[in-house]
Amino acid sequence: MSEDISIAQQEGTRSGYERVLAFIREQLLSGKLKIGDRLLAERELAVRLEVSRPVIREVLRALAAMGVIDTRHGHGSVVCEPDVAEMGDLFTLMLAQRADAIDDVMQARIAIERQAIRLAAQRATNADIARLDEAWRHIKETMSDPVRGGDADFEFHRQVVEAAHSPTLTTLYAAISSLLRRSHAERRVRISEVDGIDAYLVDHHRLILEALIERLPDEADALLAQHFEIGTDFQRRAAVAELRVGGNRRD
Repeated sequence: MSEDISIAQQEGTRSGYERVLAFIREQLLSGKLKIGDRLLAERELAVRLEVSRPVIREVLRALAAMGVIDTRHGHGSVVCEPDVAEMGDLFTLMLAQRADAIDDVMQARIAIERQAIRLAAQRATNADIARLDEAWRHIKETMSDPVRGGDADFEFHRQVVEAAHSPTLTTLYAAISSLLRRSHAERRVRISEVDGIDAYLVDHHRLILEALIERLPDEADALLAQHFEIGTDFQRRAAVAELRVGGNRRD
């Protein structure tokens, strides 16, 4: 078989592939296919969409790799509940090559957390508050350890999102959690020597927690917005300090 013929066949397969993928995607988005439902058999899909069975198998393999379906020999393909961990890994890999990935994800984080904290102020249970209080105490205990402290900081904010009891917000946050953990760790190391860091990390998180306990969505949102602004200012001050140290070394 010549190379030209091979390329032509790949182009034809790609067109069929996209047609099958679009059909299954529409079935999922419209709700015609739900978790636990079985997809049409390969032969039926092939006839209905006018593609070959190898094309159907290629699409099914891709969907199985993404965790959308579970395909077992002799049992067909069944729609699965999405695995958030796999989604997060895929999302992280997609953004890994982008120089501005962290900054962009931070903006998404702010949007998610500010909506989440308003919902949390209304929906948080006693168990949620207890977990947030424990996370806050862990922040205090890890002040001298930037690495563990970064994890503690991330966990507090993750618990805020969990307390919103919004599956969509929780899923979105989980999808970017790998990048957020890295961001927390890097930022904590960078700002650990800036004056006022103790009050920012301990006192301000406590104020946020108190607003949630008192069920004050407006105040909680305002405090969180201020929290992000203060954090940005700490990073700016840390960057200035690094430049000064670098300048002194050159002198």
